[in-house]
Amino acid sequence: MSGRPWGFTFVELMVVLAIIALLLTVALPRYFSGLERAQEAVLKEDLFVMREAIDDYYVDKGGYPASLQVLVEERYIREIPVDPVTESDETWLLIGLPHDPTVVYDVRSGADGEASDGSLYSEW
Repeated sequence: MSGRPWGFTFVELMVVLAIIALLLTVALPRYFSGLERAQEAVLKEDLFVMREAIDDYYVDKGGYPASLQVLVEERYIREIPVDPVTESDETWLLIGLPHDPTVVYDVRSGADGEASDGSLYSEW
């Protein structure tokens, strides 16, 4: 035996921490951009499902629903989805007809800000 105590030196620990920090600077931005893309994909799917339910309601009933809750009550959707950007099911923007704004003709996200492609969430 050499008489050297077991363990790591300060320099060895600093080298390992520097390597970990370098790996994190590469991985974290990719993680967050992937998370944002996933939220946008879920938002697009939620909008598609709700619009499809509104269209189905119109075909079946001959008119548009008064609210998204009507779609739930009539079992066109199981529940009002949560907007993945705002994390709320109460921020959806309900678009009515020009001559009858009391019905739900379309639905959009109530989220502020821009998507990764530069478009506004509220225009989806």
